[in-house]
Amino acid sequence: MRAFLAIDLPEPVIAALARIGDGIGAGLATARPSAPETLHVTLAFLGDQPEAALQALHEELERICVPPFSLKFNGLGAFGGDRPRLLFADVVPSAALKALHGDVLRALRRAGLAVPKDRFHPHVTLARLKGAGPREAAAVQEIIARFGALPIPDAPVTGFGLYRSTLHPKGARHDLLETYGAPVWPDLDGPPYGD
Repeated sequence: MRAFLAIDLPEPVIAALARIGDGIGAGLATARPSAPETLHVTLAFLGDQPEAALQALHEELERICVPPFSLKFNGLGAFGGDRPRLLFADVVPSAALKALHGDVLRALRRAGLAVPKDRFHPHVTLARLKGAGPREAAAVQEIIARFGALPIPDAPVTGFGLYRSTLHPKGARHDLLETYGAPVWPDLDGPPYGD
């Protein structure tokens, strides 16, 4: 199963990011904007994994508690240099986000899964660029300047999820399999601890 771990985004953030993605699509012919339902912040891409490996990972991820924090956005960017392949909304790498990413990497190691080798650059993919070359690089920089200052609300984070990614001709479909990290509070209406 092709899978990844990610932070889901609330509707106001998705709406703001989708508007920017639509603007990118209208301004750049080679851009394929991300569908709103696929917008997220990836913590780790797992690739194809057997069910047994995901079960072992699930048991490790259940141990992670995520103290609530907020994601903040810092304009737009592109991966690929002179041949841009992806436009994204940049996420500020806060101490809380780095701590969560570290917890996820440790859970991957304990479960015996490979840890991603890429440097963690938190972002939300807004559009993929097909066949973009040096000519399009200038257009991409114009789009970043044009849309990068648009406001994106902060995104509250209380946990993260394990997702299945299924590839289709029109793009990937993401299905949430499990959520993790929400603090567990005692049942205030039940008996106190120790009874």
